[in-house]
Amino acid sequence: MALDEVKKICVSIPRRFFEYSTPKILRIRSKKVGAINRTIQLIVLIYVIGYVCYWKKGYQDTDSILSSVTTKVRGIAVINTPDLGLRIWDVADYVIPPQIPSVASTCSSDKDCKVGIRGLRSNGMQTGKCVNLNRTVKTCEIFAWCPLERGDKPPNPPVLAGTEHFTVLVKNNIQFPKFNFIKRNVLPHVNSSYLEHCVFNRSTDPECPIFRLKDIIEEAEEDFQTMAIHGGVMAFQIRWDCDLDWADRWCVPQYKFRRIDKHRGGSVTTGYNFRYAKYHNKDQKTRTLIKGYGIRFDIMVFGQAGKFNIVPTLVNVGAGLGLLGLVTFLCDLIVLNCLTKGRHYRERKHSYDPNYEPISPHLEQDPNYEPISPHLEQDPNYEPISPHLEQDPL
Repeated sequence: MALDEVKKICVSIPRRFFEYSTPKILRIRSKKVGAINRTIQLIVLIYVIGYVCYWKKGYQDTDSILSSVTTKVRGIAVINTPDLGLRIWDVADYVIPPQIPSVASTCSSDKDCKVGIRGLRSNGMQTGKCVNLNRTVKTCEIFAWCPLERGDKPPNPPVLAGTEHFTVLVKNNIQFPKFNFIKRNVLPHVNSSYLEHCVFNRSTDPECPIFRLKDIIEEAEEDFQTMAIHGGVMAFQIRWDCDLDWADRWCVPQYKFRRIDKHRGGSVTTGYNFRYAKYHNKDQKTRTLIKGYGIRFDIMVFGQAGKFNIVPTLVNVGAGLGLLGLVTFLCDLIVLNCLTKGRHYRERKHSYDPNYEPISPHLEQDPNYEPISPHLEQDPNYEPISPHLEQDPL
């Protein structure tokens, strides 16, 4: 008996290999099933057409931006303080790069001070001597600029309060190399006479590349005079989102400003300051050290360009057709397993070859074996598509 079963299995394997299965179309005239099918199809179409093609522009190839930025500040401020006296500040005075702060160390004898030691937070190089800092404290003598920096609080109101009316010209050149597209934020129709008097304003002059510092701070919902006391860091964001299927004039920059040095945990490190020196003779042995509290502007450029390309178009159309094919699978799951007439529909959908021979001759003797109902066509709900279909000799 076992040998016969093995033979039948060996015969059935190549027969199954050369079989061909074709899907059977079963038309179910049901409002519930039809509504489920059309609803899922509508959702898929809205996703493919509305989101993928329209919103995400799935028919386009994209490229990232390459950018360079240069700036030019204009403005003059006049101050009169006890430390500096009457002075005029221009661009050469107040556009300064930042440097790193430092502190001193204490000692009890010369043994605590080593010659040549330069700590990461020291003001200079130790000479190896322990000297009196005051009547009670000693410190390691260092070879450094004297006197050392005072730890005074920043002046309030700020010294250069008039800088809020300064302007900055921002020149931004961008490129999308994949599409050989080059542009800058100084647009082609902007001439020198326009630049002489324009200042950026979203309503009246949105294309002007000259920005007033006060306007930048206010648009970030900050107060310039308050921020200038301890300084701060501003993000100057330029975004280029270009659809190159349209004319070049529609590819224009969008500006946005925000403060980025504030922290929720506290205000200990909030602000921005730096130190710089002005030397008074040729040998550079005398200098004035200035600790400045200022507003730093970090210019950030973002962007992406898109243009029609047949490859992403075909990919997204094919993905949409695949999703539509998935609708049939979902509907079959619902109809055959969730509806009350699921068993009835399963018997209609799956057909079996009358010449089919089960692998095991005892399969039909299995108490769990349920053949297709021989009275299927006597079902009162059975309606063939064509009244003459069952009489067809083929």
